[in-house]
Amino acid sequence: MVRRVLSLTSGRIAVAILTVVALLAVLGPLLAPQDPLATSDNTLAAASAGHWLGTDHLGRDVLSRLLDGSRVSVLGALEVALTALVVGAVPGILSVYLGRVFEWITLRLADTLVALPFLLFAVAVIALLGNGLTQAMLVTGVLVSPLFYRVSRAATLAVARSQYVEAALISGASVGWVVRRHVWVKVLPPIAVAFAQTVGVGFVVVSSLTFLGIGVQPPDPTWGGLLASDLGYLSHRPWAPLTPALLITVTVWAGNLLADAIRDVSGEAGRAPAADRGARAGRTDPTPAGGA
Repeated sequence: MVRRVLSLTSGRIAVAILTVVALLAVLGPLLAPQDPLATSDNTLAAASAGHWLGTDHLGRDVLSRLLDGSRVSVLGALEVALTALVVGAVPGILSVYLGRVFEWITLRLADTLVALPFLLFAVAVIALLGNGLTQAMLVTGVLVSPLFYRVSRAATLAVARSQYVEAALISGASVGWVVRRHVWVKVLPPIAVAFAQTVGVGFVVVSSLTFLGIGVQPPDPTWGGLLASDLGYLSHRPWAPLTPALLITVTVWAGNLLADAIRDVSGEAGRAPAADRGARAGRTDPTPAGGA
């Protein structure tokens, strides 16, 4: 699947952008030219050789704060996606095989989670458990998990009705073996699409919470926090919010673009067997060349 995704222009663009963002998360604090928390008297300065993106209202280097804050933003988005994957995909697959009681309970839980506004619920959890981004992202991941539940359940139902899966179960194969051997391969492409989309959702949630000053204690830098602080000084630096806003927008767009690329190659893979069968049928057509 990876090669097919990279064969598409949209896939290569998305992977390139997300790779750069991942490198910023890993190497950003090391690449920061100055201490992101160090203040100075050179406040609200324009871009210069010493400060490529200028300084904020406390004289801190904006580029250094952007690079240092990338780690929190990326890790928070991945935490949302991974939590949603585990909480949603596993029950979605097992709901097809563990009986009607488990199926009914998981369906009702998924319907309940869909009805909850995850951003407001995350704020409420932070108010109860303390101002920390980890608990907020875990709660958000749980609330986003119905997407994975529905996708994995629909894909598993399609596979479970196939004759080779029924034959494996009749022959005595365990549910775990059937899931590992037959179901997971078919469920993986739609789950990959949902994961790429959820990474984008995670970036939006992390940016929204940190924009409101929730989840990260100041003066620790985040992309959303930088955007919020820059909006307060538009009269002095009207161009300042563009950089964090552009980083957030491009990252979310790349996640959605990658999801579209995975969906495209998954559709091509699903059509390939039918095309192969047609080609084989054409090669073995018994009709004589001079037939009626």
